[in-house]
Amino acid sequence: HLLHKVFEPQSVAIVGASERPRSVGTQLLDNIIDSGFKGEIYPVNPSYQELRGLQCYASISAIDHPIDLVVIVIPAKSIPGVLHECGEAGVGAAIIVSAGFAEIGPRGRSLQDAIVDIARTYKIALVGPNCLGIVRPSVGLNASFAKNRVAAGHVALVAQSGAFCTAMMDGGESNGFGFSAVASLGATADVGFGEVLDYLALDSQTKSILLY
Repeated sequence: HLLHKVFEPQSVAIVGASERPRSVGTQLLDNIIDSGFKGEIYPVNPSYQELRGLQCYASISAIDHPIDLVVIVIPAKSIPGVLHECGEAGVGAAIIVSAGFAEIGPRGRSLQDAIVDIARTYKIALVGPNCLGIVRPSVGLNASFAKNRVAAGHVALVAQSGAFCTAMMDGGESNGFGFSAVASLGATADVGFGEVLDYLALDSQTKSILLY
């Protein structure tokens, strides 16, 4: 499925990974490590040589290993170049957490159109931009900047709104309720509700789907 590497990646790179307190790049890296992801994790930031005990790479092109999923949290203007690198590296999926696209007006819309063109040229499944991210408890993947610990369950949650997803995960955490997947789609510039529903309809972990 075109979203297989979004929900079942064997390796994840985080572009904009950091150790700065309260930064989204720090939270994303911490979540992917602390959620128990068993695949390979590649922090990407030219300012560091190591993060959380992992080798940190200066760029996607510096990683000499296959990458299934790239999570991007850097300024919007730098993202087209990173997506080109992802395409050349054979990356199958990308989640763009960063804002600064169509929601800010014509200049952002032009930038959003550019990243969609790049993603489709290279056949990268693109989630976002301006989204919370993806959580897939069955594979130990929290590729989001939500601080929740999400238990595995059989209900999938799909929403544009990251705030709504966070509220639902808060409720699940408080009441012992789990999810098969949580997908915050943000601007839905490329991957939309249709593709996600198509994936979840065939997903053995998912018995029900909650849409917002």
